[in-house]
Amino acid sequence: MLGERAAAEDVVQAVFLTLWSRPDAYREGNVGAWLARVARNRCLDVLRTRTSRPQVEMPVELVAEGAIEEDVFARLDGESVRKALAALPEEQRVPIEMGFFGGVTHAEIATRIGAPLGTIKTRIRAGLRRLRDQLEGTGA
Repeated sequence: MLGERAAAEDVVQAVFLTLWSRPDAYREGNVGAWLARVARNRCLDVLRTRTSRPQVEMPVELVAEGAIEEDVFARLDGESVRKALAALPEEQRVPIEMGFFGGVTHAEIATRIGAPLGTIKTRIRAGLRRLRDQLEGTGA
């Protein structure tokens, strides 16, 4: 009905999410027929949305609204950043490296280091301030 496997999978997920979150929507009768009707209605909704809002591909070179931080970091001189990071106290440097370069969440950092989550957030914030101050002085 939709002509795309990914769209069909999304509809199946939406149908089962409906069943899971609102089991009282099914009252009585044939469960299979009810699921088929819910799936059909959801497919029709998707098709109506497609016709009312045609999807236009975004150009690759278009910068995302939240990508300002990434743009700034991309322009920084890598050597200056490494030197500034090395100058930080270990208690600030390690969580920053784990979070920004290791992809570890603040909660995971707290668990791995064995410090409270609030302490980790404070150390990261203080370390980032020091980094900013050091990097502003270098012109990076």
